[in-house]
Amino acid sequence: MSKIVLYHGSNGKIEKPLLGKGKVYNDYGQGFYCTEHIELAKEWSCNEGVDGFANKYELDTVGLKILNLFSEEYTILHWLALLMENRRFRVSTPVMRRGVQWLKEYFLVDISEYDLVIGYRADDSYFSFARAFISNEISLSQLNYAMRLGKLGEQYVLKSEKAFNQIEFKSAELADNTIYYARRKMRDDEARNAFFAELEKEDIDGIYMRDIIREEMTSYDVRLR
Repeated sequence: MSKIVLYHGSNGKIEKPLLGKGKVYNDYGQGFYCTEHIELAKEWSCNEGVDGFANKYELDTVGLKILNLFSEEYTILHWLALLMENRRFRVSTPVMRRGVQWLKEYFLVDISEYDLVIGYRADDSYFSFARAFISNEISLSQLNYAMRLGKLGEQYVLKSEKAFNQIEFKSAELADNTIYYARRKMRDDEARNAFFAELEKEDIDGIYMRDIIREEMTSYDVRLR
């Protein structure tokens, strides 16, 4: 099917998404961030004490150039390189600085030519998981495990005028903050707790950021698949 249903969580109704709006320092830069799941949109629309809206849209993907970071040609390191490029990230040690440089040099994807990007989302605890990998605290396999925690799923990001012209507002559903803010916090707490439990396991044979640099692994290295 060429048309997909997407949801965007916000503190208000957004009947006409606009190119050039939104945060610059976001996972994939400035864009319109959506999910396929209405319940997630409701969670992320609510702040403590403030209700939100899950805005529903239909996106016609015909003719759109789509980057799907879940396809076989990419690894989680491509997502991580984009995160390092777009998010504000405190680099506190020389090891972390070298890790960020390596990821950007060998795994960074140029997303400027794409209309739509599909990939992980890195909110709250998930951003700390990425930082732990860059700091050599967790292995690549542990990072892959961590990103599945909380079941946040994929996010869809509209990046071009063409994509914005092909999205159509359908409706907006109110999200009660007393329900959905609590669910959002619970999801994050559960992910953190599971992550810390995983940290107790020593991954002796795992691949760490320092191994990737020392053995000069690039995006074509089969050991990273």
